[in-house]
Amino acid sequence: MAFFTRARLVTFAVAAAGAAMFLLLGLPLPFLFGPMTACLVAALLGARLQRAGTLGTAARTVLGLAVGASITPEVVDRLPSMAASLALVPLYVLLIGAVGVPYFHRVAKFDLPTAYYSAMPGGMQDMIVFGEVAGANVRALSLVQATRVLTIVTVAPFLLINVYGVEFVNPVGAPAGDLPLSEILIMIAAALIGWKGGERIGLFGASIIGPMVLAAILSLTGLLHDRPPREAVLASQFLIGLSVGVYYVGVTLRELRHIVVVGAVFVLVLAALAAAFTEIVVLSGLAPAVEGFLAFAPGGQAEMAIIAIVAGADLGYVVTHHLARMVLVIVLAPIVAAMARIRPRRPDEEGP
Repeated sequence: MAFFTRARLVTFAVAAAGAAMFLLLGLPLPFLFGPMTACLVAALLGARLQRAGTLGTAARTVLGLAVGASITPEVVDRLPSMAASLALVPLYVLLIGAVGVPYFHRVAKFDLPTAYYSAMPGGMQDMIVFGEVAGANVRALSLVQATRVLTIVTVAPFLLINVYGVEFVNPVGAPAGDLPLSEILIMIAAALIGWKGGERIGLFGASIIGPMVLAAILSLTGLLHDRPPREAVLASQFLIGLSVGVYYVGVTLRELRHIVVVGAVFVLVLAALAAAFTEIVVLSGLAPAVEGFLAFAPGGQAEMAIIAIVAGADLGYVVTHHLARMVLVIVLAPIVAAMARIRPRRPDEEGP
């Protein structure tokens, strides 16, 4: 099947129009929010859009490289100073689950597998995969998780600008022409080997985690000195924004009234918990306000990494906390589901 189908070409055209509009209006993060907003509106209007497929997955390797390259010996030396705030992450996840599972099960009337994986603030795609195996309603789960990411990623920059006085002027990276060819070749190799190697060993989030681990090793050993070029980071923003918007293709009015609304209400609960933990780390002197906010904002890892880069935040601190949250959720989700007797679906059973 050809990659550039008619639906995919339409999708890229809509996303490009959104990015151009955001640029002309001078809005923040135009290459992320422009495509996301345009594709979301087009999807809700009934347009037949299509996700970016392998190209969208490849875009995440760029963010993995950016995060990994930011893990320098200086960041490692600071890990003990992060221990206190990292210790709050398990409590944070526990409280989210304690509130979220009953909410989705009793209020939203989801079955238990769908309620459990809708509440878990892990990687969106990882939770959908786990939920499908457990017999969850994948459509409802996808919409709830997409609504979480969409809302957090949209609201976070607004709060950073209006509450914390952040100006999104930090360069996302040096132009490709300013980087040594050897650095670019090393990054390409790390991206491909980390991504495909991670998939081969069954690593969840392989497209981000694999390149991130390799880039971190290369950075710590002095073989990698720069983040990916500006052009690559902007392209990854474009493709990730497009992918989030396209999740809403085919949404019915009933789904908007029920699933998307209950997902949006749960985001308010998440926001309250995130605000509480942000206050704890800031008032305790564990982190500056912007870093504390970004570290506990329950958005997607890729999207929050983009915001942290453009905001000029301490990327090492922010990403370390997001990784801790995601690893905790990914490791514990199947264990807790088994303890709660959320029965995995057999291969011969029909889907929900």
